[in-house]
Amino acid sequence: MHNFESPNDGVRWSELVDRLDGRLDTLAQSFTARVRQIPEYGDSQVTIPEIRDTARETFRRLIQGLRGGQEDEARVGLLTFASDLGSKRARAGIPPESLTSAVRLDFSILWADLLEIAAPEDAALLASRVDQVWRVVDEFAIRTHMSYLTERVRMAQEESSIQREFIARLFNQSTLSAETSAQVGSALGIGPDSRCGLVAASGEPGVRLRAAATQFGSGQRRHRLFLHESGGNTYLFWPLPPRPARATRSMALQLPPLLADIPCGYVPEVNGLRSLPAAARTAESLAALLRPADSGPVSADAAWTRLAQQNLQDAGLDLAAQLDEAMEECRGGERERLTETVRHYLSTGNITATAEQLFCHRNTILNRLNRFEELTGIDLTVPAQAARLVVAWA
Repeated sequence: MHNFESPNDGVRWSELVDRLDGRLDTLAQSFTARVRQIPEYGDSQVTIPEIRDTARETFRRLIQGLRGGQEDEARVGLLTFASDLGSKRARAGIPPESLTSAVRLDFSILWADLLEIAAPEDAALLASRVDQVWRVVDEFAIRTHMSYLTERVRMAQEESSIQREFIARLFNQSTLSAETSAQVGSALGIGPDSRCGLVAASGEPGVRLRAAATQFGSGQRRHRLFLHESGGNTYLFWPLPPRPARATRSMALQLPPLLADIPCGYVPEVNGLRSLPAAARTAESLAALLRPADSGPVSADAAWTRLAQQNLQDAGLDLAAQLDEAMEECRGGERERLTETVRHYLSTGNITATAEQLFCHRNTILNRLNRFEELTGIDLTVPAQAARLVVAWA
């Protein structure tokens, strides 16, 4: 590639750079006016004077980078300034897209001003220097973005650490004070009285819950998931949207889609952060009762009989064993017929419907139910007694 610069081009370039250096206020004002038009940048906490002062210093250092003779010193100063700027903008909450748009202004404003102060006969010189201008600005932009992303990661880790501390405080207290729940809510960005959903699992389902939390945290999604791990269990909870005035319960309770196929204990609605510890114990108990056929979250509505059966067994009462003992005198296929009839009756509560399902006369069904009562002492027409059977056969 040929070098078309004349011996005087270096001198002329220095003159143009000096003139740029004398126009720092103009450059800063142009940048300030244009950057305030960028969405989410103009409404940020960064003030106009700060934007203007930072722009002035940015252009001063970029112009230093365009000079000859002190390239290394100027480059170090420029990149150090870029690192500080990236960190500041991250802490100010400037979105990455807005920062990108702002940094791109540097080259266009700088180059437009060069064109304005240059003479027509400088065209060849400018053409030969455009790569230098772009290289200086681009290196500044890259360092700014790298520092911005590094600071964002550090801030996210710090925020995550703080959140984990508050969540642990939330779960590790059996009774929460209003003050503690308010502090936790403030740290998590949700109201202390917010309704929440909660799930719990251990083992492989717990691993899947943790993976789901990571996926939700990687982007902007409809639900916010908060993670807690304790005693081999993984807990996730999330704020529910306000319940519409005319919503049914099923409409108001919403499960994050990524959790739909993970077997776990599920409490669909927790009324306020102060209720989360008790809900966590419920979800943990439900998770301990999961069965191989369960392919998704299991709530107390769906598994209340399992909970009741487990609690009775823990108290030394095994209703299923009592039933087996009571029906020992059955002979032939009588036990199977009685069991089939009773199960159908429990599912419908109707003699006629049970007879139709089993293709029997209703008197046959009545006789079998009477025989079952004779053997077990359970009158299925009495809800309190029928409930014992439902639990026994959970």
